[in-house]
Amino acid sequence: MSYKIVVDSGCDLPVEYRTDSRFEFIPLIMQVDDHVIVDDDTFNQKEYLELVAASEDCPKTACPSPDLYMNSYRTDADDVYVVTLTSKLSGSYNSALLGKNLYHEEVGEKNIHIFDSLSASCGEGNIALKIIELADAGLPFDEVVKKVEAYRDEMLTYFVLDSLETLRKNGRLTGMKALVASTLNIKPVCHGVKGEILQKSQGIGMKKALVKMTELVAAEVKNPETKTLMISNVNCFERAAVVKDMILKKVPFKAAYIVDTAGLSSTYAADGGIIVTC
Repeated sequence: MSYKIVVDSGCDLPVEYRTDSRFEFIPLIMQVDDHVIVDDDTFNQKEYLELVAASEDCPKTACPSPDLYMNSYRTDADDVYVVTLTSKLSGSYNSALLGKNLYHEEVGEKNIHIFDSLSASCGEGNIALKIIELADAGLPFDEVVKKVEAYRDEMLTYFVLDSLETLRKNGRLTGMKALVASTLNIKPVCHGVKGEILQKSQGIGMKKALVKMTELVAAEVKNPETKTLMISNVNCFERAAVVKDMILKKVPFKAAYIVDTAGLSSTYAADGGIIVTC
């Protein structure tokens, strides 16, 4: 059976998949002052980060419309798998669901399943790669859905950011009871819990926080030899490479990737941010 994978632009993937014909990317929109940026293949991270740094205001984002999703389901592929940002932090998942309902009403029945990633960035990418693995193995649609949801439910999402300001000002940190004092250079180690952001640990300075994060990943991951390690970076590849090496020295993974963030994740993870999923 042929298949298509639809992802919103919060999904960060290895570069070779950005032009893979099996994928369609549904863009979110970012706004910095009067600048409106579409998060598609025209996105320039360097220019965008410069805009954000020069602005006194926090960047804003907007999720895709249901129509964009509905049109992406118009395909000759038998099966359509959709992966979105966590529904706890974005309206993208609901837009994808509405698009599915519109498609069924206007076009007819089709195998369409929408995965709430309960994550973002390389978390979405990790799920997308699992879909490819299972679909290419010839599993039927319902079995792919069942196994991918089980994979997602076990997936860990951790991140350490240089700044939490964009997340905080846009109301994405409601699950965190208090923010540590930035004047003390204390960096929180955050993790995703059922799609929400919580603080797991902390370190004095970025290096110690990253070490703490790698220790948590190594301690908590189950059956790493069957899973993929993915690390997103916002303009800090060398930092991501160090994190990758630290984790792989502790536990073995089936595969490991470092990926660059597109616009949505560059907005919220901010310059210097590191996200890890497995």
